[in-house]
Amino acid sequence: MTSKTPRNALPAGIAKVLKRLHYPLDVILLCVRWYVAYSLSLRNLEEMMAERGFEVDHSSVHRWVIKLVPLFEQAFRKHKRPVGKSWRMDETYVKVRGQWKYLYRAVDKAGKTVDFLLRAHRDKAAARRYFEKAIDQSGAPESVTMDRSGANLAAIQSINAERETTIEVRQVKYLNNIVEQDHRAIKHIIKPMMGFKDFRCARIILSGIEVMHMIRKGQMKDDGIARTVAALFYSLVV
Repeated sequence: MTSKTPRNALPAGIAKVLKRLHYPLDVILLCVRWYVAYSLSLRNLEEMMAERGFEVDHSSVHRWVIKLVPLFEQAFRKHKRPVGKSWRMDETYVKVRGQWKYLYRAVDKAGKTVDFLLRAHRDKAAARRYFEKAIDQSGAPESVTMDRSGANLAAIQSINAERETTIEVRQVKYLNNIVEQDHRAIKHIIKPMMGFKDFRCARIILSGIEVMHMIRKGQMKDDGIARTVAALFYSLVV
């Protein structure tokens, strides 16, 4: 099913998290991967595990996801391939506790994910925080293409005011089709979740979905070893 690595051979970080999770490791990792990789609800996974002879409550799956996904994201960032210097940036809507929140995202001109950030508000401060995070992780772009959002423009202008080399800004909507299409892959996965109940959980789950999406797009360094998407995902923590 997945890696059969014994728990006592795991890295200290994941071993500590798994210490009190009394299920087979391969079952835990399989549930986490399926939840962030496919359009499934927690109850779907509960039923699927029951068919395989494992009595797993949907709340347990949720707990595993919240505990383990941050470790996957942290490890992935160490193995993420560099992205291009021409970015397409946009935000999409995500419902949390019945209210719309904003998932800021960007891809390069080849469609590779630059970075992502969930924010409670859609304004200059939120956009600037996104750009700061993306630049910190991937370096500054040469250009950013965005829609006609005044908040996003104001954010990049405030960053440019502090830089010796300015970032070119292009507000051409049709050039942003690539990031708008990329949003759909993320929205497709979260649709069965019927909205998130908690902002922190939403942020963690979305990060897992984004990590899996990036692995699928070939954005993880693989040391020249041919492995499936699933194997690459598991290799981040085992």
